[in-house]
Order: sequence, then structure tokens, then C-alpha cells
Amino acid sequence: MTDVLTPAQRRLNMSRIRGRDTKPEMIVRRGLHALGLRYKLHDKTLPGRPDLVLPRFKTVVFVHGCFWHAHRCANSKMPSTRPEFWQRKIKGNAERDIRVQRALQEQGWRVVVVWECTLRAAGKTSAVGLLSDLARLIRGHGVRHPNTNRFRS
Repeated sequence: MTDVLTPAQRRLNMSRIRGRDTKPEMIVRRGLHALGLRYKLHDKTLPGRPDLVLPRFKTVVFVHGCFWHAHRCANSKMPSTRPEFWQRKIKGNAERDIRVQRALQEQGWRVVVVWECTLRAAGKTSAVGLLSDLARLIRGHGVRHPNTNRFRS
């Protein structure tokens, strides 16, 4: 299938995709703040510039978009145009994520990844429970539902 947009239109669309302050990130930030957790944003001194850094708990949180970080869910469908480029790009992102997480763990940080699809699936009503579980995980109290893999830590 060919792209329905012209190269100029596609370039404009791609230029507007943000890497920070995304909707999923803002949901996590607002929810954790409401639960009393304080954090730093995008700390340049740490590998990978984590989305949230909670120094008190020696924890970093990454809020990953499923497509950009190669999550194995319905949201990470590979584009049909320029598949070689996209496979290389997304594979590189996933490999970088692994390197960054290892580097942070070697420095003694606990790494938590929240996936975009988890927030979407929770919806507005269940997001409170999801964020409460995340706050408990950060504080080191564990998660109410240990069999769920809502977060990767």
C-alpha cells in the first residue's frame, strides 16, 4: 500500500511527534503527583534521560509509546511504507532502551517502564488503580496484583 500523504505532508506529520510531555507521560506525571510523589523530569545527568526520576526511591520511570519502543501489542503495527527503514529504526530504539536500562541498573537505579497500551486499556476510571499500583511499586510496597505485568521493573 502506498502512502496517501505527499512527502511534504508526511514530513510535517512526523515533525510534530513529540518525545516528551506526551499524553501518556502527562497522565502518569499528574497521577503520581496527586498521590504525593515528587520527581524530576528528564534528568540529563542519567543515561537515557528518564521521563521521571524519583531520587528518594532511587527509581526512574520511562513512559514508552508502544510503536516507537517495539512493544508486542496491537499498537505497534509496522508501517507498510518503507518497512526496512522502520524496522531498523524501531529495532535501534529497542536496543538503546535495553542498554540504557542496564546502565541505570548498574548505577543502582530501579527502572520501571509504563507502556502506552496499559494506560489506554485502563481508561480514565481504572487509571487511578493503575497509578496507585505504580506508586506502591515505586515506594517499594509491591503491587496489589502480583500476577499482572502492568509495569516492567
